[in-house]
Amino acid sequence: MKDQNLDLFDPRTAVMDPEYSPTRTRDPDFGFAFNDSNFSDRLLQIEIMADPHSDSDNFHSQSLADWARNRKRRREDIKKDMALDITACPEEQVISCNQIDTEDVENENQDESVVAMIEEPHSGDEANNADDSSWNFDSPRVVKVKTLHISSPILAAKSPFFYKLFSNGMRESEQRQVTLRINASEEAALMELLNFMYSNTLTTNTAPALLDVLMAADKFEVASCMRYCSRQLRNLPMTPESALLYLELPSSVLMAEAVQPLTDAAEQFLAARYKDITKFQEEVMKLPLAGVEAILSSDDLQVASEDAVYDFVLKWTRTHYPQLEERREILGSRLGRCIRFPFMSCRKLRKVLACNDFDHEFASKLVLEALFYKAEAPHRQRTQAAEESSSTSRRFVERAYKYRPVKVVDFEHPRQQCVVYLDLKREECANLFPSGRVYSQAFHLGGQGFFLSAHCNMDQQSSFHCFGLFLGMQEKGSVTFAVDYEFAARTKPGEEYVSKYKGNYTFTGGKAVGYRNLFAIPWTSFIAEDSPYFTNGTLHLRAELTIRS
Repeated sequence: MKDQNLDLFDPRTAVMDPEYSPTRTRDPDFGFAFNDSNFSDRLLQIEIMADPHSDSDNFHSQSLADWARNRKRRREDIKKDMALDITACPEEQVISCNQIDTEDVENENQDESVVAMIEEPHSGDEANNADDSSWNFDSPRVVKVKTLHISSPILAAKSPFFYKLFSNGMRESEQRQVTLRINASEEAALMELLNFMYSNTLTTNTAPALLDVLMAADKFEVASCMRYCSRQLRNLPMTPESALLYLELPSSVLMAEAVQPLTDAAEQFLAARYKDITKFQEEVMKLPLAGVEAILSSDDLQVASEDAVYDFVLKWTRTHYPQLEERREILGSRLGRCIRFPFMSCRKLRKVLACNDFDHEFASKLVLEALFYKAEAPHRQRTQAAEESSSTSRRFVERAYKYRPVKVVDFEHPRQQCVVYLDLKREECANLFPSGRVYSQAFHLGGQGFFLSAHCNMDQQSSFHCFGLFLGMQEKGSVTFAVDYEFAARTKPGEEYVSKYKGNYTFTGGKAVGYRNLFAIPWTSFIAEDSPYFTNGTLHLRAELTIRS
């Protein structure tokens, strides 16, 4: 027979957020039964252990930064004292949450100690001592004990932790009293969680308090409360501080399906806030790894070129990971995957192979993959990008670079020559009106750097807007360079490249030459739907450069 109980708390059964499901009936409200002996079959005894920093844990008055710092400090202290916590009571009475059913436990929490114990009930009515802090335990760390009336069916229906605790088949599972041991800093969160398991709501609405409840819900495997906390946190104003905190939650929480929308929202917030990393470079340099990953994974990153992303990643990792082995590990497993190597220039890809920061085998694989992509036909490139657009990997998805990527074919004989291909989407061209310009990535000929620039400008003779294309040489001292050049564009109906302008020019550093009205037509005709210069919404331009002998 199918075990129906598992469906009650399995987060995988919730395909969409329960609160927003139009067909789902709200869970019944058993708030009236909370801590009421008339509707309970067991007693829950909560042993509250001393917390070294409990004086500073009033999360209702704390800032999120203070809360995060205190929680991190508490985790470090708890890890040191974990052995003491586990042995505070006689060994034969202690049953940890991992001992209940080790084969079925999927969500172990390595963060803070949780100890579940089953004991024979004391004489008298323990519920009368719910807030009695005068209990005498052998361990001096127990500062307070709370005893609550609980309904095992209600808790078991909400939590695999309590379901296993009450149904593990052991003699202790039939006893009336269950004891949990927690830290003082967890008391408020656990009480909120227990109340939620009855009433499906929380009384708190501050980010630090909701995060504490979220951590407790993860520890005791209450998926419905995790979804609730995640939704409430998403509804609060997001800040860089809170977004980073959400991304740095323990991995057991991050892996939970219930919290994924919260981490997604945090990543989107950081990506949108810092999309111009040039403008916020100092601030982004100080961000932790999770924040940098979120920013560099965005398709909307405003950056000059993918070469600039590579340079930034090296600068950040060298600052935060001065040890070479650690740096290689981070680049190989995390940040290296944020760089879209297929859109880097060939000149920079050569530097990747020589860079000691990357593992050589890893770098060789990435560079080969990038070069194969560059050599693919355009339709194959589009197919690869489309296949990856729906996956977590985005290495073949092009960003909106300030400097547009180009394809370059180099020749050494019989003369030094290069053929450069620049593609511009119709939207990019439309955005140039009335006086904009877009630049290509740099390419090299004879050791000199060149670039193409497309303009929307006024025709000097006819006084109408038109499309212009220019060739410039990067600033590099007072070197002069004589070049023959030719501009061509793919043109309908044959869709072959047709020469539009030829010339020659002796360049000096920082100079540019070109044609203001490349197609000899007004801008409106160039950009029109029936324009012969757009193939499937893309303008294909070609420039041939030859060093004059």
